Amino acid sequence: MTFSIVARSADGRFHGVAVASKFLAVGAAVPAAEAEVGALATQAYANLAYRPQGLALLRTGLPADQVVAALVAADRGRAQRQIGVVGPDGDGATYTGDGCHDWAGGLAGPGWAVQGNILAGPQVLDAMRDAWLAGTEQQRFAERLVAALHAGDRAGGDRRGRQSAAVLVVAKDSGYGGTSDIAVDLRVDDHPDPVAELTRLLGVHVMLFERPDPATLLELTGPLADEVRDLLAAAGHGRAELDDALASWAGVENLEERLAPGRIDPVVLAHLRTTTSAKLG
Repeated sequence: MTFSIVARSADGRFHGVAVASKFLAVGAAVPAAEAEVGALATQAYANLAYRPQGLALLRTGLPADQVVAALVAADRGRAQRQIGVVGPDGDGATYTGDGCHDWAGGLAGPGWAVQGNILAGPQVLDAMRDAWLAGTEQQRFAERLVAALHAGDRAGGDRRGRQSAAVLVVAKDSGYGGTSDIAVDLRVDDHPDPVAELTRLLGVHVMLFERPDPATLLELTGPLADEVRDLLAAAGHGRAELDDALASWAGVENLEERLAPGRIDPVVLAHLRTTTSAKLG
């Protein structure tokens, strides 16, 4: 009832899952991932126990294909199961039981696996594979996952229609404030075009929570500092030193992850200009 990709970044730091389905809140059922361990997707008549069990097996150092084999061997319902697994190294692995609804199947390669059931046809997985392989490491990992999902959706996706989509990405200390390993966890639970909506949410996530590129930071001196100070004052945050005023405003706007003392991220500057100009009319 679902199509998904599980993958690992080329440097091995990131693991993730992107999934879409004609199924309510697919992100609550299919994906699982753990930093420096791996990722998996359980679908068709999903066995949700595969998620903790699969991650536990990956922690022992088993390669992805052996994790898949162990999970399905112990499952009496394996004929109607589908799973994709990727570990910290090696090839991804995928399994489709012979009782899954047509069309169903999977493909796998170095650091990735795609799988789906009740699909428009094998072209869905071919499109996902091709989109993944065409991605570059310059592209954000989560965006690359969602691009593969988009490709599958455009190729026909779930033949019953669309309802939900999700993306989950993990990496060590990559979460909010560096206090978790969850880099991205976005879900569209019920929407007429869930993959497009997931893409929109990912763009918002990048703006709000991605840490700034040090090479792009602008020094808060001279005319730029004067402009920022005036904009912050107009926004009601002008009664403090510049860094403190900017931090106060950024906290309200949920942009605190993009702060850098004495400098300003161009993304933050653009948002400050846009929102303040809108308030000023």
